[in-house]
Amino acid sequence: MAKVYLFDWGDTLMVNPAHMKGKMCNWEHVEAINGAHDTLALLSQQGCKLYVATGAADSSEEDIKAAFERVGLAGYILEFFCQSNLGIGKGTAAYYQAVVEALGVDASDVTMVGDILHRDIEPAIEAGLNAIWYRPDASGGENTGHYQQIKHLSELCNL
Repeated sequence: MAKVYLFDWGDTLMVNPAHMKGKMCNWEHVEAINGAHDTLALLSQQGCKLYVATGAADSSEEDIKAAFERVGLAGYILEFFCQSNLGIGKGTAAYYQAVVEALGVDASDVTMVGDILHRDIEPAIEAGLNAIWYRPDASGGENTGHYQQIKHLSELCNL
């Protein structure tokens, strides 16, 4: 079976400055995270199935896709999961269970990649998914528990 990846949106695949408000698709400037294009391209070439699982409560699936189109990433993503199309907010095991149900796969066949421990990683693991904590600014000295971590998205291509 092909690897199935769920990616967080803000600060995992696209830059999400704290001062910016509203729907990202409407922002004057949007940008992909460094390495996102190459990583998604290579994972796609390897036969991986790529999805987005976001907590963006004010954006619809169409809004999210529009933002991804602006940075050239939309073509790699098979589907965008969000509160508006799942009916449940991100950050709970129930959210990830709803995504897995929508995909029609076993939770153990899915890997969540995200940058926020309590919203991306812990609830995904609680739901039975694999999870990889994306920590581009990690110094390596802090105690981070037993979570699998990457510092650069390109590291996913070697897993």
